[in-house]
Amino acid sequence: MRPLEADGPRTVGDHRLLGRLGAGGMGRVYLGRSPGGRAVAVKVVHPHLAADGEFRARFRREVASARRVGGAWTAPVLDADPEAAAPWVVTGYVAGPSLQQAVADHGPLPEHTVRALGAGLAEALAAVHALGLVHRDVKPSNVLLTLDGPRLIDFGIARALDGTASLTSTGVAVGSPGYMSPEQVLGRGTGPATDVFSLGAVLAFAASGAPPFPGDNPAALLYQVVHEEPELGGVPGGLRETVAACLARDPTARPAPAEVARQLAGTAGAAGLVRTGWLPGPVVEGVSRRAVELLELEADHDHGPHPSPAPYAGPYAGPGEPAGSPGAFGPPPTYGSTPPAYGSTPGAVPARDGGEPGRGRRRTAVLAAGVPAAATAGALFLLPGEGNGGGKPTTVPEAFLGTWRGQVRSATGLSNPTVTLTISEGGKGDEALRIVSELLGEECRAKGTVEEIADDRLTVTDESVGDSPEVLGVKVCTGNTSTVVLTLLGDDRLRYESRDAGAGNPAGELTRVD
Repeated sequence: MRPLEADGPRTVGDHRLLGRLGAGGMGRVYLGRSPGGRAVAVKVVHPHLAADGEFRARFRREVASARRVGGAWTAPVLDADPEAAAPWVVTGYVAGPSLQQAVADHGPLPEHTVRALGAGLAEALAAVHALGLVHRDVKPSNVLLTLDGPRLIDFGIARALDGTASLTSTGVAVGSPGYMSPEQVLGRGTGPATDVFSLGAVLAFAASGAPPFPGDNPAALLYQVVHEEPELGGVPGGLRETVAACLARDPTARPAPAEVARQLAGTAGAAGLVRTGWLPGPVVEGVSRRAVELLELEADHDHGPHPSPAPYAGPYAGPGEPAGSPGAFGPPPTYGSTPPAYGSTPGAVPARDGGEPGRGRRRTAVLAAGVPAAATAGALFLLPGEGNGGGKPTTVPEAFLGTWRGQVRSATGLSNPTVTLTISEGGKGDEALRIVSELLGEECRAKGTVEEIADDRLTVTDESVGDSPEVLGVKVCTGNTSTVVLTLLGDDRLRYESRDAGAGNPAGELTRVD
């Protein structure tokens, strides 16, 4: 949680903002409070996307689809305005961790927990598919763990299966490497079976602590999905047959979601498994801590001094920039971020906020239900960098200007591109960088927008330009919007650090070449 920027918005629609949850390729996400006193997550689209007519059409359609999603184990939209100067959408705020974070912190989940998890997600997918929708991005960071069951969230890329053309813009990847189905990777269309494959990969991760297609290099991951068998050695024997069936390469060989739920939970269903207690102790403790943090934050805003709310009149570009101006966009997604979600007790999901004002009601709801009605920043979001302090330069220092080149390495060593970086004059919000990464004999090109400036350090947002080349039918470039940090090491040396998790967070030293 980060504080609101001094010159940033204080309200969006009728919702008062309390802090920043994160930001990424699609927009910024804030923690807010609805007029009825409910904690909500408010996602505001980036200015450059708000100005894109194709994106607006897709966003408008996706919001309409998300409003149709309801029932147990899913996350319906509470409020939205796709026609606003900066389109926005509001969901509830869930204090529970994502599956990605829970496994990273505590390791593989017990078999009973995985059965409840899988049954709940399968039931959610069955309900979504019955509406003629497909999620297309089922992955660990899009699953939240609450005391009363899992929540499948982030239906922002769901689309109706009605034969309409895809409105996904060039460079925006639909799906996540390692959790995409073979047909999705090969561009052969998606359907309910696509979500079942992703569900199988999620359950393998939850049960073993590792994805069934390991590695950090996106191209290598996608190749494995299409051509290699999943690694299921760490999946307990009682789950392996169901998980393996979900991961069948042939979509027609995969079980339907209802059958997956039956295999995992029998006649009791997900609710029966959850009712007896489904989360291990350490995860329950984490949920409780988040609930206390939320209460303390709300107490600070209820009783502490804060500026009068300023209405959100237009796009907000970034720290230090006025609302409505073009410029800095948020940093990249990470698998550890927790996405927007809403959920109360299974089967009881209101379409709009109906809470009553008053702090006592909020405290009772949070403590009694373990914060079941809540959400956090989407899988597409990462916590943004700190704002500029006083005394920092306002334009790119001369020492950075010019062309730099060198080889960088991913954290796993699987991806080691040669990077050529050209830095031009500019200030915050300006596109002052051109980045070319050479990998597997192909080039990935990107433009960089300046986010933060210091005497010896630049923070920029790297955004892909053009289509990704392919090798063996697999895209070489991630297509992600990501943060890059550049640090001067001397007159002719510069440290390059990318926070593109999909590419393995490559880093290395560049040398001046002009």
